[in-house]
Amino acid sequence: MSTDLILPIDDNRLPVTIITGFLGSGKTTLLNHILETFEDFKVAVLVNEFGDINIDSQFIVQLDQDMIELTNGCICCSINDDLRNAVYRVLERRDRIDYLVVETTGVADPLPVTLTFLGTELRDMTRLDSILTLVDAESFAPDLFNSQAAFSQIAYGDIIILNKTDLVSSERLETLEEGIRGIKSGARILRAEQGKVPLPLIIDIKIGENGAYQEKAAEAIAAQSHKAQHSDHSGHHHDHSGRDEHHDHSGHHHDHSGHLENDGFMSVSFQRDRPFTLRQFQQFLDNHLPENVFRAKGVLWFQESPARHFFQLTGKRFQLEDDEWSGPRGNQLVFIGRDLDKDAIQQLLEDCIAPVSLPV
Repeated sequence: MSTDLILPIDDNRLPVTIITGFLGSGKTTLLNHILETFEDFKVAVLVNEFGDINIDSQFIVQLDQDMIELTNGCICCSINDDLRNAVYRVLERRDRIDYLVVETTGVADPLPVTLTFLGTELRDMTRLDSILTLVDAESFAPDLFNSQAAFSQIAYGDIIILNKTDLVSSERLETLEEGIRGIKSGARILRAEQGKVPLPLIIDIKIGENGAYQEKAAEAIAAQSHKAQHSDHSGHHHDHSGRDEHHDHSGHHHDHSGHLENDGFMSVSFQRDRPFTLRQFQQFLDNHLPENVFRAKGVLWFQESPARHFFQLTGKRFQLEDDEWSGPRGNQLVFIGRDLDKDAIQQLLEDCIAPVSLPV
C-alpha cells in the first residue's frame, strides 16, 4: 500500500453525521460507540432526550438546561424541537468542536433534518459528511417498508448498518439485505454487533493536516480489527470495539496487516499526474463503482475544468468542492471498503484518464 499520498484538507466547515433508524435499531448504542472511540477529537452530539444516552455523572463537567459538557471535551445538546438553534449553539464553540453528530427520533423522516444542513445558510458553516441508517436485524419486518419514515430512512441513508447481526441467522441477514436493496439499489450495507463498526468506514476522520489519509485509515481499521480479535467477542469478526484508532501507530501498523486482511477492510489509492475526462469519471461513479466501496476521498483534476476539485464520497452520495490549484496538478484518490479488488479499481480509474493530445 502506498504511503506517499498526501490529501490537503482545506474545508474548515464543521463535518456532520446524521444517525437515523427505526425505534430500537441501536442508534444510541452507535452514538455511544462514536463518543467512546473519538478519543482525540471533540464531538458535539445533538439528541432529543439526554436520558437516552447513558452518561456517567463522573464524566459531566457542566450541566445546563439543554447542554452537557463532558470531561473529554465532548458536549451533548438537546434539540428541543429547534435543530437550527441547537446547531448554532454548537457553532459558537467551533474552536473546541471537531465533529457534529445528530441523532433523529426513531419515527422521523431524515429528509427535513438533511435539508436543514443542505438547504439553509448552515451549508456555509457545516458539511454533511454522512447519513447513517441503522436497521435492527432481529426485529425489522417487511411491513415496516409500508411506513414512510422507515422507507425514507433507508432511501436517504448513505450507509445502512445492519445491527444486531449476532442474534439472527445468515439466511435472515441475506433476506433483509435483499429487501433493503429492493428499496435502495446498490445500497452500501455494513453488518454490525452492538453498533460497533470501524469509524473510518462511516465517518470522515481527519488525522493531522498533512497525514497520508489512506495510511491512517488503514491503521485505524487495522487497530480496531486487532482490538476486536482480542476482546470478549473475538469469535465475531464484526465487533470492532477498539478505542485506539487515533493514536500514533507509526512503526506498528505492519503488525496489524494480517488482521486488516482477515477482516477484509482495506484502502486503495490512485495517483496520476494526468487529468480525468469528466464524462468517463461520471460513468465510473454511476456504473462501475464497486458496491463494497463505502468511502472515497481525493483531489481531482478534470481536462474540462481549470479548477482543483476536492472529492468526497459516502455510500453512493458524493460531493465536489471547487478550489484553485496551489501546486502541481494531479489526481489523488483513496477508496475505503471491504475486500476491494485493487487492480480492478485502479484500471477503472486509468480508463478515466484523458487521452494525450497529439500535436497537429
